Order: sequence, then C-alpha cells, then structure tokens
Amino acid sequence: MKKWLPVLLAAGVLAACSDSAEETTEETPAEDQQEESAEEPAESESSFPVTVTDANGDEITIEEQPDAIVSMLPSNTEIAYALGLDEEIVGVSDFDNYPEEAMEVEKIGGMEFNVEKIISLQPDVVLAHASNPGGADGLQQIEDAGIPVVVIENAMTFDEVYDTIDMIGQVTGTTEEAEQIIADMQAGFDEIAEKASAISEEDQKSVLVDVAGPPEMYVAANNTFIQEMLDLINAENVMADQEGFVPLTEEEVVTRNPEVALLTFGDFVEDAVEQWMGYEGFSEVTAVTNEDVYLVPSDPVTRSGPRLVEGTQALAEAIYPDVFAE
Repeated sequence: MKKWLPVLLAAGVLAACSDSAEETTEETPAEDQQEESAEEPAESESSFPVTVTDANGDEITIEEQPDAIVSMLPSNTEIAYALGLDEEIVGVSDFDNYPEEAMEVEKIGGMEFNVEKIISLQPDVVLAHASNPGGADGLQQIEDAGIPVVVIENAMTFDEVYDTIDMIGQVTGTTEEAEQIIADMQAGFDEIAEKASAISEEDQKSVLVDVAGPPEMYVAANNTFIQEMLDLINAENVMADQEGFVPLTEEEVVTRNPEVALLTFGDFVEDAVEQWMGYEGFSEVTAVTNEDVYLVPSDPVTRSGPRLVEGTQALAEAIYPDVFAE
C-alpha cells in the first residue's frame, strides 16, 4: 500500500472506501426565543448540560461548555476552528494541517492514537470519529478516565456534513456559529449551481475522480459528497452506478472512458498527472488523449468540512473552465 494512504484514511476518505467495498430546522424569531428562555432554557451557547446521541448510538452528556477539546480527525478540527474554538483546542491528530494554527497544537497520534497523551491534556471533551479504526479500546480508556468522548459520524453527503457541524456546535456550545456555517455553505453551493445552470445536458462531461491513483485506485462513486459536487455542477460521474468510494481496475477505467480525470493525490505523488496519463493501458482513454487530466486540492474535495464549497468550485473550474474560471 502507498505510504501516503494513511493520510487519506485520516481524512475519512479511505474509511469510506473500505465500507463501500464491503458493503433547516425552522428558526425561532428572536422575541420568541427570549420568551422561551424566560420559561424554559432554549438551546444556546449557555444551555448546558447538553446531551447528544453520537455515531455509536450512545447518549453523551456534556455538563459544562468545554474549555479544552481534543479532536482526533482533521475534518473535526476544521469544523472546530470554523466555529471559533481556536483557544479551546488542546490536542489534534498528527494529520491535522488546516488551518495553520492546528499544526502548532499538541499532537495525539495518527491512526494509532496515544491514549495517555490525550488523558494528560485533560480535555473536557474528545471529538472522535467513526472512521478511527480499531480504536474502541482506547476510547473506552479515555471514557474510563472521566472524559466524555463523542464519536462523530463518517459523513458521506452534504446533509451529513451539516449534521456533523450541528453536532459539534451542540457539544461545544456554538450552535449559532454552526447554523451560520451551514447557511454560508448552502449559499455557496447555490451560487455554484446557478452558474452550472448554463451548462446544457449535451455539453455535460463525464468525469472520474481518483483519490488514490494507479495501480491501487479508489474512486468516488454514488452516495458521496463528491457525487453531489458533480451533480451540482452538471457533470456526469462515470462511477455513478457504484456506491461510496470504490476500488477500480485499470481495465475498467478504459471501459468507462471518462472525458475528464481529476486527481486528488497530487500532494503525495510527484508528477501525478504525468504518471496517470502515462500509465500502461490508458492511452485510449479520452481524458488522456485530450489531456484533460487535472490535479484538484485533496482536502477541500475529500474532507467532510466547511471547505467543501471550495472543493466544489475547484472541480467546476477543472471540468468547465470557460464557465467557472474566475
């Protein structure tokens, strides 16, 4: 296996790959909120304790608004920073690289996290993730130390990403900020969709999004936020008949014959485009013959967080530069 695949796993992508291979709320007016608070506390930044049901189906109660947070996955960390929790984040995974401030925070390990380190940081809550493989024993040790652990769902769709942002907002007492992030994302997607409406059905291009590269290719199929991105910009995913992130053989790339190939692993592989285009057997693939093979930024495209709008814009510019290039 490629040395950089664990980094993709840390982003939640290949956790989804493995699973696939095997198998608004209405806002209350401000005056109503004030009346409600006089009778019964409304859910707000000060409404603690808070009880949530996490991805494992466990009810987790957070007694007070957290002052110290450990995030075990880059996507959780990006969301936490977007919620304005810069000062509260005391520990992150080895793979956290955004925003830059996260790179200066204490590291708690990668796929094999350091339980003792996490406990030593004395967090008020740990944001774990459903993609953390084989981590149940370690998480139990953290819970046994009296630290609440909230396991966040492995989001595969826009709505699930919104749910994740909402969940972290509830746990950290930043529900208003979470609602604003979700609203901003939805507005960003709407703006992209409006531009995409100019692309007629006959002008739609067929696309393959490769997140790992040959010979161990994993590609985005249906029921993923990448599928939603492609739908939004009126592009046809050649893998839409499959589910999740799936392995793909070189022969099947030729058979599916995408007009455009988008690669998300350029940060890990030198000359990724040249290697992909030069791969044995790809010479007749339309994307190769037309030299429509492009790098797109990995994290905004594959990481389930607020930058998915940025990732969608990047896909759009690569596929339809005449429509989307600024």
